[in-house]
Amino acid sequence: MSGLLALLDDVAAIAKLAATSVDDVAAAAAKAGTKAAGVVIDDAAVTPKYVTGFEASRELPMIGRIALGSVRNKLLILLPALMLLEAFLPQAITPLLMLGGAYLCFEGAEKLLHAVAPHADHAVEQDFDTRDPAHLEEQRVSGAIKTDFILSAEIMTIALAVIPGDSLWLQAVTLALVGMLITVGVYGAVALIVKMDDVGLHLAKTARLGATRAVGRGLVRAMPRLLSVLSTVGTAAMLWVGGNIVLHGLAELGFAGPYDMIHHWAEAAAHHAPGAIQGLVSWLVTALCDGVVGLALGLLLIPVATKVISPLARLVFRAG
Repeated sequence: MSGLLALLDDVAAIAKLAATSVDDVAAAAAKAGTKAAGVVIDDAAVTPKYVTGFEASRELPMIGRIALGSVRNKLLILLPALMLLEAFLPQAITPLLMLGGAYLCFEGAEKLLHAVAPHADHAVEQDFDTRDPAHLEEQRVSGAIKTDFILSAEIMTIALAVIPGDSLWLQAVTLALVGMLITVGVYGAVALIVKMDDVGLHLAKTARLGATRAVGRGLVRAMPRLLSVLSTVGTAAMLWVGGNIVLHGLAELGFAGPYDMIHHWAEAAAHHAPGAIQGLVSWLVTALCDGVVGLALGLLLIPVATKVISPLARLVFRAG
């Protein structure tokens, strides 16, 4: 009997430890997902463009294929690679994170520059010259998965940076959970956004009540504006998140001046604000400063990327 009681006590202890681990995973996943929110918003804003111009019946299958590719990116490639780095070369995480942050700054600045001074997108023009819809679909899905890989790498690296490093398996499970939740959230939202105009059109044409038809027409009119707002928010988020990642990385590498200065400005601004909004004011000042740094860095990187990195990449791929 005493042996059975001891066994039950051990089982209870293991169950308690497992429950604590689940709580730790959930808490770390929530924190990591929040930290990566800027990249997630941009992911949701970028993806719908890949399924526009196709028949309505092909939109959801394309989104499903892109989502499946995103899961492969996160779980089969990025998760093992990041866990190996964390186990054997953890000092590389911060530089890699900064590299990803710099890429976000470049992307955000390039988008802003394109909005201010529009220029031709040769890749898109080439897409529309394609006569075979099946071939075009393959191109679009492949392009979306490649773009997702870059954004997923940034999301997973950001997530890993804020997950406690006490246990490698806890990090792996949390990272996998973050990847799956973000994939479901992003592509679920993309599917909803892409099909919402079809829902609105259906209501506008077939609904019996005039109010319901009006709602349908409102949905059809609202979707282009929603996509525009998402794109704007995504661009701002890329600059803010990218600038913050680079500044925080510099601080971890021993160059804390810019990061500490922005923190001091945020605290000073919050001190002069009413108590109820001090936290909001501090966040706004920090995000604004991070965004300005991100934009400046991104603008500096545009000529480097277009005049140096892109030509070198083309030469490498041709040689391969």
